Amino acid sequence: MTRPLIAVPARFSATTSALRHAAEVSARALIEAVWRAGGEPAGIHPASGDVAARLARFDGVLLPGGGDLAPYRYGAADVHDSVYDVDDLQDAFDLQVAQSALDLGVPLLAVCRGMQVVNVVLGGTLEQDMGGPEREHRHVVHPVPIRPGTLLEQAAGTEKADASCFHHQRVERLGEGLTVTARAADGTVEGLELPGAKGWFTAVQWHPEDTAHQDPAQQGLFDALVRAARERR
Repeated sequence: MTRPLIAVPARFSATTSALRHAAEVSARALIEAVWRAGGEPAGIHPASGDVAARLARFDGVLLPGGGDLAPYRYGAADVHDSVYDVDDLQDAFDLQVAQSALDLGVPLLAVCRGMQVVNVVLGGTLEQDMGGPEREHRHVVHPVPIRPGTLLEQAAGTEKADASCFHHQRVERLGEGLTVTARAADGTVEGLELPGAKGWFTAVQWHPEDTAHQDPAQQGLFDALVRAARERR
């Protein structure tokens, strides 16, 4: 059976060990998780233009992590000193990918920055910095309760997941129509869904690809995306 085609927006990288130039990259762990799930991951080039038309050929979308969104994208006048790796083209493209996938009903899994992008495209805001090293979720694995009956709970197959996190920002005001499916002990929003969405959609603030090779709950998110993509096709 032909593998469902999963679009993965590339991330810009100033340097890579194997190339002589700046590159467009995807995390290998992320790509391998899609492959294990039975999907065909395909990096797509961030560029201006008709993003909806480009997504029409794909069966699903995986919106990955990355640098910070420019604060002006969610109405912030000031920029915190900790904001990093902002790229206007990347921001514009990711926001269009999120909006187009939701509009078209293309199955969408959003991870870390990807979840924040979805929140912003639906009118939500972000807390630019969670409070420094003592409060941020960098290099942290912690238990996260998952709300029963959600797509996230169905995909993970559990009501509590061990989440591998790497972020210093978090959702502040929820975007229109979004509901929280998971929260950390400190109140950080760790999961979002959109009841009534045209297609399968779930988002997590953590990085399921970090431990998907050994944790069925994390691999289950990629399995659910590919399953929804196959059903849509």
